[in-house]
Amino acid sequence: MRHTARTPRTSRKKRSSLANRAIAASAALILGGGGLVAVNVYASAGEGPSGSPPTRTQSVGRQMSTIDCPDAGNELPDVPEQARPEVDRELAAMDTQITDAYQQFADRKEQISQDPGLAENAVLGPLRNKRTASLDRIGTAIERVGQRPTGIEGLAGCSLRADDSAPGNGGDTGDGGNDGGNGGQDDGQGQDQGQNQGQGDDQGQGDNQGQGDNQGQGDDQGNGQDPGDGQDQGQGGNGPEASDFVDIQSVQPNVDRPRQRRGSSRGTFTTDCGRNENGKFNPDNVIVAPGVSNGAHHMHDYIGNQANDAFASDDDLANGATTCRNQGDRSTYYWPVLRLQNGQDEADVNADGGGKDQNTGEIQTPSQVTLKFVGSPVGKVTAMPRFLRIITGDAKAFTNGDANANASWSCTGFENRQLQDKYPICPEGSQVVRTFAFQNCWDGQNTDSANHRTHVAFAQSDGRCPNGFRAVPQLVQRIVYDVPPGPGFAVDSFPEQLHKPITDHGDFINVFDKQLMKKVVRCINDGRRCR
Repeated sequence: MRHTARTPRTSRKKRSSLANRAIAASAALILGGGGLVAVNVYASAGEGPSGSPPTRTQSVGRQMSTIDCPDAGNELPDVPEQARPEVDRELAAMDTQITDAYQQFADRKEQISQDPGLAENAVLGPLRNKRTASLDRIGTAIERVGQRPTGIEGLAGCSLRADDSAPGNGGDTGDGGNDGGNGGQDDGQGQDQGQNQGQGDDQGQGDNQGQGDNQGQGDDQGNGQDPGDGQDQGQGGNGPEASDFVDIQSVQPNVDRPRQRRGSSRGTFTTDCGRNENGKFNPDNVIVAPGVSNGAHHMHDYIGNQANDAFASDDDLANGATTCRNQGDRSTYYWPVLRLQNGQDEADVNADGGGKDQNTGEIQTPSQVTLKFVGSPVGKVTAMPRFLRIITGDAKAFTNGDANANASWSCTGFENRQLQDKYPICPEGSQVVRTFAFQNCWDGQNTDSANHRTHVAFAQSDGRCPNGFRAVPQLVQRIVYDVPPGPGFAVDSFPEQLHKPITDHGDFINVFDKQLMKKVVRCINDGRRCR
């Protein structure tokens, strides 16, 4: 689906009794050590390689929830420029292979639980064969212009894994592929850093603590619908779980910002590009999968540049219309849509990126979007190059591990409490907040890289950029939703990622004109607040 126009929707309803009971269940999980990952601004978390044995099964009696494959794109940081178009197409094809295999698995889940051998014959074996062929084509494409990468054939095997947050599935999966991270992708740059680095202007003060009553005693999910497959796995049995939500009032303040030093750049520049009121969506990703329709397998909200789809060139973006108030900003800002999982069909129910990819429910228009560029706590910033591409977060973090995760969830009035792997349950009068603090260091040479990560980095724990990188204005993106409190909403995702909150991510291509970018840099370095 190239573009879907619709009437923007926001929804706010009184908390249901089911949602109240889910709050109590989720809070009990957290207080009992249920796996809350809180965001520490400069903490770095790396993960080991995935690449689990292709047919190994997990502990008897555990409910398999999804397919876990090594992320080949993360394992190819050095792809010659001439080979990138073909490599990108093959990587996108491998995503489609996983999507198709996941559907095969979902259709046979009950049978596979009774006969684990069926997983190899019907799902994992055919998937491995397809991935082997794609990886061979990737190797050949690179070999034509450089040295063939070694060991990529070892990335072909996938495994089934359980959702550890699901009831009865606690503990280690034991399949060797659960703690992915896919090797080497932290690159010393700490993708789970960076949240709320900014100047803190829009951060909550920890007040508005809510009522905290009517917590209930049960553990129903509270989506206002049948869970689908009896596994309490959200709409259509594809997630999220009730245990993927936590009452924000049970979370301790956890935001840490570096001390501003003498010579720091304390100004800000805010650009107003709307809230996608005009309803521009597509399931493409021109950064990761250029030239591939439905390359994301989930729907994106777009604000700013209106020419963005899988086939947009830099010239298309430079000449595209923009929703930004300042017409000198033709940048494109996009992120996965948030949906209410309320049993109501959206216009994309039978479309790619929508229902065909297990993304269902009513797309919600944000109540507020703030796009703010901030400075460095230790020095001045320099201009971003035009067409610089930045992806923050990891759309496959559920299976990859959290090395590149940069999701940050909270509630208005509580933004000194940030969640990475849980959705927040906000009290009455408080709204859901997604925050993306993008990488703020650039290598000074490249506007993109083969894995779309290594040309940018987060500042280190002392606020300085890694060696060879320079500070640039940091985009801090804050998206607010007026949705019913409690479980019942989720971000779009690749189907095998089960709509987990940790998979949230944002994308940005800088298309500021030269004069406006100069103004951005001057405002930030001079300590002024500009628009």
